[in-house]
Amino acid sequence: MNKDFNIDAIDKSFTTYKKGQIFDGVIVLKRDDGVIFNIGGKNDAFIPASDFDDFQKVKIGDRFSVIITNPKNEEGLIVASMSLARDIKIANQNAQTFRLGSKFTFVVTGVVNGGVVSKMGDYSIFVPGSEVSLRYVKDLKSFVGKQLEVVVTEIDHEKKSIVASAKLLQEQIKVALENSFWNSIFINKIVTGKVKKIMPYGAFIEVDGVDCFVHISNLSYDKIQDVNEVLKEGDTAQFKVIELDRENKKVALSYKALLEDPKVTRVKELQVGNVYEGTVIKLLQFGAIVKLSNGATGLLHIQNCTENRQKKIYELVKVDDVVRVEVISKDEDEGKVSFKLEKMV
Repeated sequence: MNKDFNIDAIDKSFTTYKKGQIFDGVIVLKRDDGVIFNIGGKNDAFIPASDFDDFQKVKIGDRFSVIITNPKNEEGLIVASMSLARDIKIANQNAQTFRLGSKFTFVVTGVVNGGVVSKMGDYSIFVPGSEVSLRYVKDLKSFVGKQLEVVVTEIDHEKKSIVASAKLLQEQIKVALENSFWNSIFINKIVTGKVKKIMPYGAFIEVDGVDCFVHISNLSYDKIQDVNEVLKEGDTAQFKVIELDRENKKVALSYKALLEDPKVTRVKELQVGNVYEGTVIKLLQFGAIVKLSNGATGLLHIQNCTENRQKKIYELVKVDDVVRVEVISKDEDEGKVSFKLEKMV
């Protein structure tokens, strides 16, 4: 009997190599386009130069692990990857640290009945369709290729399987954001929100994950018929908090509160002591309301019309009369102005 006969060596020489297998080996030849890597058995593997971080430093005799990416190329060589084997090893090490409640992020690679799947090294990842999002998802395929942040709900290290939930994590984040919101919100606070949904009577605004509401009457100083005249769904804008109901978790916002009242703007344009032309638009018991050409309105008190205290305002001016009035005082903050009658026009 031949003493050199070794059945293990013969078995090894006829090893069947498959995509995804990992082997330890050594570089036996370096070429311009890559290296020949001995993984035992009858075939060597080829590793492209592009697979290495710094191909210049690679030398014959270097030992490491590789993963087979192609059982046979044009030269009859097995194609392998050192970087992919390294990434898988790191991914396995990371997955081995996971416990229930661990958070991690992955890219969805496929859809199966009931959910989406991916891999982390040798670990399989499954997220049930009902756990992919807080919102209803019509087509799970829309998640393929996208990054998903999840929390581990089941894990089996022996079978290398992970079941996770994005919905649970999103719920945790939502609760944390809501708690932070209610701890920091107050009347007159200026907040930034995104227009979530427009209704005939106003719009829902999302502020730090919490739904607030702005009524159509609080959008503009002008009378508007449609919320879309001021806001569009998807818009981001600043609002002022005008009402809070912590018990019922309701917040009322105002958009126009951050705008200057046109009434105030018109009054600011006027100069005390200047004379302006205006029209009487309303009579009161003690005077008249006069509207100037720039839209500003103010009070023409009867005592500023005549020295005769027996006179009634309707004896001096009538609605639609055009008059010349002098601005004798104004309150820009309140948008108020007082006039003195100069003469009728």
